[in-house]
Amino acid sequence: MNQDTIQRDLAFAIQAAADAGTRALSLWAMERWEGRTLADVGDQACDGYLQGLITGRYPDDGLLSEETVDSPARLARDRAWIVDPLDGTKEYGQMRQDWAVHVALTSKNACSLAAVALPAQNRLLWGVCEPGFEDVGTGGAGTIVRGDSPQPAKARIAVSRSHTPEWVERFIEGMGGEPAPAGSAGNKVAMLLTGDADVYVHKVGLKEWDTCAPETVARAAGWHVCKLRGEEHAYNQEDPYNHELVVCRPAARERVLEVLAECGALEDRK
Repeated sequence: MNQDTIQRDLAFAIQAAADAGTRALSLWAMERWEGRTLADVGDQACDGYLQGLITGRYPDDGLLSEETVDSPARLARDRAWIVDPLDGTKEYGQMRQDWAVHVALTSKNACSLAAVALPAQNRLLWGVCEPGFEDVGTGGAGTIVRGDSPQPAKARIAVSRSHTPEWVERFIEGMGGEPAPAGSAGNKVAMLLTGDADVYVHKVGLKEWDTCAPETVARAAGWHVCKLRGEEHAYNQEDPYNHELVVCRPAARERVLEVLAECGALEDRK
């Protein structure tokens, strides 16, 4: 990866995420569907667009998308695009603002660059993690809060708005924090980067397309990202489940991992 390649690929990721988000918003304006049907139509419209765009522009790269049947051919590629056409389909179907479009590029199983579009919020966050080329920025509303910023005394913990396991409640108590409920993994990570939350932890059900783009942008902004025991993620794996996600300021890492162990998150399977 060199500067010219990174700038080319980053511009592509930003435009792809933004355009897919515009397509999703246009379906709202048509007022033809609602609820789960709207979510399904939005998923397919955005996925079809991103599939065609990526395979047409980068035919030699691998591709992993939530809405398309996986192919083992991607595993032999050093570069792989990992996309979630609509992260937070339930929220999208309810015409809420907390959903996202993820477009990420990995290189040799590691985060390289990504864009996370939040179309209903008029926001887009992008980041580059390539060593020596790290960069982060926004499009639309808001500015980036970096990982070296001070954490408030009462940390805001990004949590699901519909399901909060008991260990999460114990984690919030152990951190002396307060919940910040929202939908979409990408949106919840973005809440940290835009100053609306301070910590995000999740245990079960995540896949590479849920976490790759948000992790890339968070890392580019200097935030710490890992699993519940502190291990790092690897991407473009045969099994796309990666389940666990921790995003916090580096200065809070040890305390977050300590409280996760104390609250039962490492044993509780729910």
